[in-house]
Amino acid sequence: MIDSKQAASALAEIDDIVQRVKQSQLYELASLAAIWWGVLVFAGNLVTWLWPYYAIYAWPAVDIIGVGGLIALRWLAPSRVHGAAFDIRVPLLFVLFFAFGYVCTNVIGHFGARQLGAFWPIYFMLFYTLAGLWFGHAFVAIGLVITALTLFGFFYIGEAFPLWMAFVNGGGLIVGGLWMRRI
Repeated sequence: MIDSKQAASALAEIDDIVQRVKQSQLYELASLAAIWWGVLVFAGNLVTWLWPYYAIYAWPAVDIIGVGGLIALRWLAPSRVHGAAFDIRVPLLFVLFFAFGYVCTNVIGHFGARQLGAFWPIYFMLFYTLAGLWFGHAFVAIGLVITALTLFGFFYIGEAFPLWMAFVNGGGLIVGGLWMRRI
């Protein structure tokens, strides 16, 4: 027999293990998403650098393929974090996210290619960093590092800025995703 103090201690240990398993599952799914987006963003930035004329087609393709891949990833691993039910809030989140970015870059401000190349990664990393306040330090670290390197590149890297962003944003997401798999 165990007394109430030992039972409370055992329950606290179980709760701690459950929380660590949930965070581990979240990091596993988030790491796959980061790697997925990293590969796509790397490709989009390479297209922008090598063939600037085609960037106008590359980035919508990156966004559509990226969101489609996230939805597929969620359906392929439904029981890992959030359950199997389809949640309409997820596609609405993406619609609102991209609509707000579009309003900022094309309605309020009329951004050029360089400004767009800096705005979108910083905008994405804002949400990464905010997510880190709830889900763990890896998100905060990834968001802050990519934002700082993006700003550095914006101000100090010349014509090679899209190539810089391929490695900073795309490569940063890939490295961050791999890092989250090890945490």
